Amino acid sequence: MRLDIDGKASVESVTEKKIRSVITALRSYGPSSFASLVDTDGNYIQVAGGVITCALERREAATGRHFRAYHDTPSKIYPDGTSLMFGGGAVKLNANEWFTCAVAADAFCAFLRGEDWPASVQWRDISEMLA
Repeated sequence: MRLDIDGKASVESVTEKKIRSVITALRSYGPSSFASLVDTDGNYIQVAGGVITCALERREAATGRHFRAYHDTPSKIYPDGTSLMFGGGAVKLNANEWFTCAVAADAFCAFLRGEDWPASVQWRDISEMLA
């Protein structure tokens, strides 16, 4: 797997420790505001934002389907349609699509290990929205 980090060199020897370090250092306003973890088949998980304002997405290379993570507890601070601003641009999120960096790191580590997603992370197909 390869860990790509906004504004930094890619990491080929990816460890859980490195993933957690990178994701907890992300800041939507900082020099590194997004990262992705890509497997050998081209599938990936990506995160944008930082600390308590993270958005998670993943892509299945074989099907071309793209998914955004959501959870059961909508944000009371960020209503539907609030934009996450980060180095890659802006993305409008629903109130239930905001995650902490800890949950994002857990999802990245599950992807690295080839395990099920954390119980708090569900996926919504947004392929048509991106077409």
